[in-house]
Amino acid sequence: MFAYLVSVLMYGQSLVIADVRLTPVLVADPPLLNTQGVHQPYTPRLIIEVVTAGGVTGIGETYGDSKYLELARPLAGRLLGRDASDLNGLFTLADDVSVDAARVDDSVDVGGLRGVQTADKLRLSVVSGFEVACLDALGKTLGLPVHALLGGKVRDAVEYSAYLFYKWAGHPEGVTSEPDQGWGAALDPAGIVAQARLFTERYGFTSFKLKGGVFPPDEEVAAIRALAEAFPGRPLRLDPNGAWSVETSLKVAAELGDVLEYLEDPALGTPAMAEVAAGTRVPLATNMCVTTFEEIPEAFAKRAVQVVLSDHHYWGGLRRTRELAAVCRTFGVSVSMHSNTHLGISLAAMTHVAATVPGLEHACDSHYPWQAEDVLTSRPRFTDGKVAVTDTPGLGVELDREKLAALHARWLDDGFRAMRERDDAAAMRVADPAWQTPAVPRW
Repeated sequence: MFAYLVSVLMYGQSLVIADVRLTPVLVADPPLLNTQGVHQPYTPRLIIEVVTAGGVTGIGETYGDSKYLELARPLAGRLLGRDASDLNGLFTLADDVSVDAARVDDSVDVGGLRGVQTADKLRLSVVSGFEVACLDALGKTLGLPVHALLGGKVRDAVEYSAYLFYKWAGHPEGVTSEPDQGWGAALDPAGIVAQARLFTERYGFTSFKLKGGVFPPDEEVAAIRALAEAFPGRPLRLDPNGAWSVETSLKVAAELGDVLEYLEDPALGTPAMAEVAAGTRVPLATNMCVTTFEEIPEAFAKRAVQVVLSDHHYWGGLRRTRELAAVCRTFGVSVSMHSNTHLGISLAAMTHVAATVPGLEHACDSHYPWQAEDVLTSRPRFTDGKVAVTDTPGLGVELDREKLAALHARWLDDGFRAMRERDDAAAMRVADPAWQTPAVPRW
């Protein structure tokens, strides 16, 4: 009995958080187009390390813009001396961290084109990175994979969809970035089909999502039709990020109803989405009008969405993602996963939580194939469009200190200071000085 009590005491002490390290990085990003503008040559991410008294380091990842850093720094200090297993306590600590009102506005958050910004959404996005880091540390300490800490996996591999973008051949002249990896330009239906073929050849994806809202709807309808012809029977999605009116959304849904798996956020906001949903049998998905629990009642009551695209960065972590999935099951709404520009830590976290969600009917999104750079010793791999669910303790990934240092050095370099805030409209103005973020509906 005495030996048992000693082991329990030592275990508890080993989970005490002794240090928290925050490392902002800049990661090369291709010139991918969306309704707001174009991706910058580099995008900011924040790498979080939670170090326990037992010498275990857990890692997490989230947005790296300064408004997230300003919340992450005081939260990191409050974690010292607390237990890494006290995951509920993260939310209490975060609630006590003030948010500068000047950093929050009522515009669309371009980091994920996720809808209106709020102070609570900022906090949740920061908490998500700390929660993943704590789960990684806890799993490594206990010798358990993160999916076991979430209740256990129900599948051995998680399916992902190819994330297609209209894309320039390169960033504007005079702007440097990392090599293009041979993707080339994609500015018309033929270019989108060629891009899809590369995704299939390289990663084995069997479903395709096109980021729309870039060109007039007829051109994007033509691109989806070209994909349907090139890949008959494959699931197809189109996401214009709320750029269309209700009338345009219904027109597109009617024209593509025979080939679309779902139409994602065609119109902006729950009332507009409800109008579209009432006029079409094409399922509507969202990662813009339902990104918090508070937004669920109106959307579900109005039957505005049929698929919620979860993003653990938005919802506050992996455990709340599972809570969301349970709520969706209760109301007969499907759930899948949204993606932002992320690294392998987030892909690993997505894979662990997706492995535990019953009834995951739609392949998850992932930007990861677009990212040539990472901070890991080994990149997660897509095989036949899927990522295998590892049983290695924690997330099953490890930091490469040299790569982390190099990407952090770029963030520190004053020559890259403008890239520390993601701004797709500003990036577009490098090529088109007259560019202004379009008002919605754009068409």
